[in-house]
Amino acid sequence: MSSVRVACAAAAISLLAGCTVGPNFAEPSLFAPSSWFASRPPQPRTVSLTAPEPIDPDWWKLFNDPELVDLERQIAAANLSVRLATIRLAESRYERGVAAADQFPGVNGNASYTREKVSTEGVAALIGSSGSSTTASTNGLGGTTNGFPTPSPGIPSFDLFQSGFDASWEVDLWGRVRREVESADASVEASAEARRDSLLSNLAELARDYLQLRGQQRDLEIVKQTLASDQQSLSLTQERQRGGLTTDLDVSNAAAEVASTAAQIPNLEQQIATTMNALAFLLGETPGALNAKLQTAQPVPPVPPVIPVGVPSELARRRPDIREADAQLHAATADIGQAEADFLPKVTLSGSAGLQSLQLKNLGNWGAKMYSIGPSITLPIFEGGRLKYTLDLRKAQQQEAAVTYQQTVLRAFHEVDDALTAYSAEQLRQRQLATAVSQSSRTLDLARQQYVQGLATFLDVLTAERTLYSAQRSYADSTTTISTNLVQLYKALGGGWEDTFPRGAPSEAAPKLF
Repeated sequence: MSSVRVACAAAAISLLAGCTVGPNFAEPSLFAPSSWFASRPPQPRTVSLTAPEPIDPDWWKLFNDPELVDLERQIAAANLSVRLATIRLAESRYERGVAAADQFPGVNGNASYTREKVSTEGVAALIGSSGSSTTASTNGLGGTTNGFPTPSPGIPSFDLFQSGFDASWEVDLWGRVRREVESADASVEASAEARRDSLLSNLAELARDYLQLRGQQRDLEIVKQTLASDQQSLSLTQERQRGGLTTDLDVSNAAAEVASTAAQIPNLEQQIATTMNALAFLLGETPGALNAKLQTAQPVPPVPPVIPVGVPSELARRRPDIREADAQLHAATADIGQAEADFLPKVTLSGSAGLQSLQLKNLGNWGAKMYSIGPSITLPIFEGGRLKYTLDLRKAQQQEAAVTYQQTVLRAFHEVDDALTAYSAEQLRQRQLATAVSQSSRTLDLARQQYVQGLATFLDVLTAERTLYSAQRSYADSTTTISTNLVQLYKALGGGWEDTFPRGAPSEAAPKLF
């Protein structure tokens, strides 16, 4: 009968241990439009068009720039923000291991030696007392006289040797530990997505900085070309002034224009140096480390004629921030189960076994053995509202995570739509700027011809030069903006992260010394 009771109790515990309180996580529904282009007017065929084709994770290769591709290859291993995110991912995995350890019994070994002396004025003085008559001590601990204890001769000091082990295990009746591990698993997933998001952001930032660097170098070339043109105008006015065909006013205006144009060169050189340093920082390098590699001016890489952007339904699977918000919602849902389980009884199985002896030589005898085993039940009765408020807090945190997820998804679609609009609009703007550059160049040629013929003033030439310079800068900046808008589009689409990251534990990823 005893074995039957034990078997029945074990079966009941097993059945109860299969219960898991709290809500189960369900993937949130995601609304996605059927097309990116539903509300967008048709694009002229002369611009770079977007197409619902699969996105290449290495989207920067579309620029067909070997130096950009080489720099992008270094980001995953060299960028310090990505390395920090990698370490945080490892930390979350270790925390998951700590949570999972509660699923198993805890076993501790112990051994001790103590020298003890029992107080004669303590409990030992009461041992042997009975009734109200005088009794003699029969155990060496004293007796009583008329109900009052007589002094005990005392117990001599003794040695006590003990060794053994103890174990305890919380039976996960209500799934508290399972929910804790579930939450930890979701937190690991969230950390992994945060690392991908860091990689995505730094890939896009490097591409944007690189394109801006090439745009700044092009601006510097335009300023230098404009300076050469202004110097020609100054020489022309000086020749005409020496011939008595113009006054010092034209010479002064031409000289002022030369100085004004030359003054822009130091500012552009400073911008170029700052952008190079920004690229070096992204790659974990010291200031100036990339100057030799990037100081030679190159044109801004053009955008391809067709841009694959995928379909809206893929956005949630590609954007790391959406995936991270989903994992955080999962963790918050599992935390509710932990809070609900705290209201229910906790059953702990504990036991100990060992040896105890007054003499070390007898510690190995069979008679020195001792053991204890048995379950314990803990039931919360009064906690001052702590459990209730904890549960309410976990439910509120789940609601917050749900709203954060919705907000993240909505922001993602807005970012994609804004990026598509900006990419298309800037190309249309550049078409008009190209016309402006062409007409401004023709205007300057006519103004110079008429000035030489005496049919126009130098102010007309000066105005035409400034107009051409402004149009050229605007056109060059627009070329850079189109390329950086493409970078922003692919960042919004979640392109550019991969499953391969630097290998090795955080302790192996030693920081680079400068």
